[in-house]
Amino acid sequence: MAVMFGFRIVNQYEKGLVFRFGKALPGTREPGLTWINPFTSRLRKVNMQIVTAAVPGQEAITRDNVTLRVDAVVYYRVVDPLKAVINVQNYAYAVSQVAQTSLRSVIGQSDMDQLLSERDKINAHLKDVIDAPTEQPWGIRVERVEVKDISLPESMKRSMSRQAEAERERRARIISADGEYQASKKLAQAAAVMAADPAALQLRLLQTVVEVAAEKNSTLVMPVPVELLRFFDRAAPAAAPAAAPAAQAAAGTQPPAAEPEDLDAIPPVTVPAPPALAAAGILPLDASLIAPLNSTPKEPAPR
Repeated sequence: MAVMFGFRIVNQYEKGLVFRFGKALPGTREPGLTWINPFTSRLRKVNMQIVTAAVPGQEAITRDNVTLRVDAVVYYRVVDPLKAVINVQNYAYAVSQVAQTSLRSVIGQSDMDQLLSERDKINAHLKDVIDAPTEQPWGIRVERVEVKDISLPESMKRSMSRQAEAERERRARIISADGEYQASKKLAQAAAVMAADPAALQLRLLQTVVEVAAEKNSTLVMPVPVELLRFFDRAAPAAAPAAAPAAQAAAGTQPPAAEPEDLDAIPPVTVPAPPALAAAGILPLDASLIAPLNSTPKEPAPR
């Protein structure tokens, strides 16, 4: 009966637009009970609540040539019901289409690392891109845009995992090397202190023995001082040359004569020549060698 007599109820989250003979009347009907002419007017209610619209996943290629699938959520509300009803046929569908195309456009303008790490900037950029064609002409304000999910190809996931593993290994090696460097500096300072006071090295040796003995081991290892090893190392080369001639004399052998380093220092050898060559003046002749050559052998005495 109330509807037949033109009484309408506008909810608190709604606003009403009155069309009389197809023409929108100025102003809006506020929430509550309102009356319209049931024969000439028609009431259109517009929801003023914030609407949550899920943007379907969009596959696009990023600026660095990586194929991604991105899902998003758009939060919008109607700020001008007259524009939302008159200027666009179905503002919910229109906002959904604008969000999808804007999402693909933003993905193509961004890098993969930027999409993964800089979500806030991507969300703000999406909000500005979607809000530009909807607020002024359609009377719809985009309150917020959130990138919900980013799906990467399996090959890209494996590459990123290997990259992350290599990065962690690099950091571990750098930290280990830095620790060894700092430890070496401290050890060098400790060595300088121990070198200045020899008793400090002995105290350190005793401390090491106490630490080893505290573990209830059946075998106790006593470290040899490094100075003792250096003493034997210096004494061994000095004793080796003196022991060699004594060993040769005990064995009855003579040490080999040292070979001259320069071949020109070798003295010339005189070879005795036959008398004929000496008589001819070709080669010098030694008189001590002629007698054995001119003498006749004696016959052996008969038995």
